Amino acid sequence: MSDSTYSPAPRGRWSAPVSPGALHAELRVPGSKSLTNRELILAAIADGPGLVTSPLHSEDSAHMVAALRALGVGIEERPGSGEFGPDLQITPAPLRGGAPHEAVTVDCGQAGTVMRFIAPLAGLARGDVLLTAHETALHRPMGAMIHALRDLGIDVEDGGSWALPFTIRGLGHIRGGRIEINASASSQFVSGLLLAAPRFDVGLHLVHTGDRLPSMPHIDMTVEALTRRGIKVQRPAAGEWIVEAGVPRSVDTAIEPDLSNAAPFLAAALVTGGSVSIAGWPSRSTQPGALLPGLLSALGAETVLAGGVLTVRSLGRIRGADLDLSAAGELAPTFAGLAALADGPSTLTGIGHIRLHETDRIAALTGNLRALGGDVEELADGIRIVPAPLHGGEWPAHHDHRMATTGALIGLRVPGVEVDEIGTTAKTLPEFAGLWQHLLASAGTAGAPGSATA
Repeated sequence: MSDSTYSPAPRGRWSAPVSPGALHAELRVPGSKSLTNRELILAAIADGPGLVTSPLHSEDSAHMVAALRALGVGIEERPGSGEFGPDLQITPAPLRGGAPHEAVTVDCGQAGTVMRFIAPLAGLARGDVLLTAHETALHRPMGAMIHALRDLGIDVEDGGSWALPFTIRGLGHIRGGRIEINASASSQFVSGLLLAAPRFDVGLHLVHTGDRLPSMPHIDMTVEALTRRGIKVQRPAAGEWIVEAGVPRSVDTAIEPDLSNAAPFLAAALVTGGSVSIAGWPSRSTQPGALLPGLLSALGAETVLAGGVLTVRSLGRIRGADLDLSAAGELAPTFAGLAALADGPSTLTGIGHIRLHETDRIAALTGNLRALGGDVEELADGIRIVPAPLHGGEWPAHHDHRMATTGALIGLRVPGVEVDEIGTTAKTLPEFAGLWQHLLASAGTAGAPGSATA
């Protein structure tokens, strides 16, 4: 689905290249996964066709496209002006009250956005929709969503597992109204329900009952996307949303670069003592990655945003720091890699929920860093890292794209880091290896900076 300038993600073992010196690079990254999949959902239930420009083309977005097509949404590629693939023309499906469809199966892959955004949408269709996922994602929490769907009157058959796979028996409409949900495990439960809510008969009054709600920027992103399409969303209290019934407007939408995927590239400036610039950086954004300038500054970087380009410069060291990453848990692997190379201890907190991502990221980071000689303490809600001399060795990706990119980051300074499966980066950034090669070329690296073997 991609005509990217960069080669698709290689598969297999990958020797992380060591930087021969300070890097000084400027590059672009593909579109945001979070924005792409939200805009695809809203375009699928809009009042007419719409164009999504500069979307992400990755495994996660491909699973979303396939899921929507299975529900009758028309999605066609159009020539794009960017370097990361075509645009997408979306023709909405008559989901609500449409003709019955044959039973369909939706493979969510490893994508939390697909499993949690498609589930409510499937209730608007008339027919059975079986949701399943890659074997490495069947553990991801879905119980809160199943409970919410049943409270909305949707028939869900899960065999008592409260997990994938399960079948949604859509009746062509969802009444809506007030429901409660404990979204402590993932903000995607809230976003998935809010995105489908305009097409509920009476809208939705959603109340979060848990004691924590991770990654609030992603919920802000969802509300902003709904508002931009003319849907009124009220927030009467913290952890409470009211979405009025209506049909989202058809609009042409440009997708911002994925700011979280930019994290390892920007962090490379600190690791190598150089500077890295990301072009196309928005002046404001609801993406959690928008917090990167402040977070990197806390570790001693100089950050400058000018003319749509964010530049991160090393000031000679990586400073240890205590960071609350509750709003941006997806950045934790990158900052764990930086903390392992810092000049003092760091504690990353507010990230207990990342135990339930593609892998238990806290346990995986702890194990991987210890295997390379790191001094790491696993906390209930985070991780504490005391810098220690590191050596080369195996860096298991644990089927997790952000674990793979963290191995690459550490490998810039530590010789002999072997990422066991670089292909995991295809989940949200198939071009990672090619972009990393471009990054290394800025230091005058001869030949290919990394090699992949099947």
